Amino acid sequence: MKRALFCAALLAACLSAQARDDKAKDASDQDFVNKVTQSDLAEINISRIAVKSASDADVKKFAQKMIEDHTKTSKELLELVNKKQYKAPSRMDAEHDRMAKKLATLSGAEFDRAYAAGQVKDHETAVALFEKQSKDGKDEDLKAWAKKTLPHLREHLKMARELDKKVGGAKGK
Repeated sequence: MKRALFCAALLAACLSAQARDDKAKDASDQDFVNKVTQSDLAEINISRIAVKSASDADVKKFAQKMIEDHTKTSKELLELVNKKQYKAPSRMDAEHDRMAKKLATLSGAEFDRAYAAGQVKDHETAVALFEKQSKDGKDEDLKAWAKKTLPHLREHLKMARELDKKVGGAKGK
């Protein structure tokens, strides 16, 4: 009898520990969904400002590509989020909101430099986030989507760095 109670208690402890691990991993996947959704919203919103306000033709062209590509990834992610019943934010985060407001006050070469520098920073962050999810994500569908999307983000980062150099942002990066 004591042995049966001990085994039951041990099993309950193991199951409880597994449930905590599952919740932590689920929270990590939900955090990925939150960050990516907000990042895509920011890319689209900030790039719309760039299409209207940039003075450099290459900045406008890059911004249009970001709108198109991030609209596509947003749609893919939202389909996955709905299928998996994750929750997705409907607004960009406060940091990107501040950036959008700042960019709206700039013009000319100053706008181009600020937008390009922000794109480098945001795509560096996105690449790191997607690399982590593609390795450590618990949800296999999110993990596979991160792996599939990662090469596109790396290309965006490369393009953003080239644009940043062209418009006089990062020197020698």
